[in-house]
Amino acid sequence: MAIASYNPWAEMNTLQNQLERLFDDYQAPAFRSPAAELTETEDALYLRLELPGIEAKDVDIEVTAEAVKVIAERKTEQKEDTRSEFYYGKYQRVIPLKTRIQNTNVTAEYKDGILNLTLPKKEEEKNKVVKVSL
Repeated sequence: MAIASYNPWAEMNTLQNQLERLFDDYQAPAFRSPAAELTETEDALYLRLELPGIEAKDVDIEVTAEAVKVIAERKTEQKEDTRSEFYYGKYQRVIPLKTRIQNTNVTAEYKDGILNLTLPKKEEEKNKVVKVSL
């Protein structure tokens, strides 16, 4: 009778591989939030958001005096039997603003997957001077 060595790690590796395949096949896409960049000047706030692969018609922007809400959707292009790491679905981001803005004068530009918003400050925010006494 031959003596066979037993390697418990081989069974663990097999189990790990089976679990990885299970999660790869049935993993739901995680919710994504577009990256943002906010710059402030004396007169306005400038907000940039990355929305790669999204057409301008699929972007919805809501601006209040205190926040900006961007909702966008990347439509699926997948065909049957395609494995993809691309995220398809809705993106949403609400960005609170530390300065009140004139939400009726906001301008937007969308080019190459980058959304640029110019958010002019309210007059009282631009001229706000605070004196500090010692």
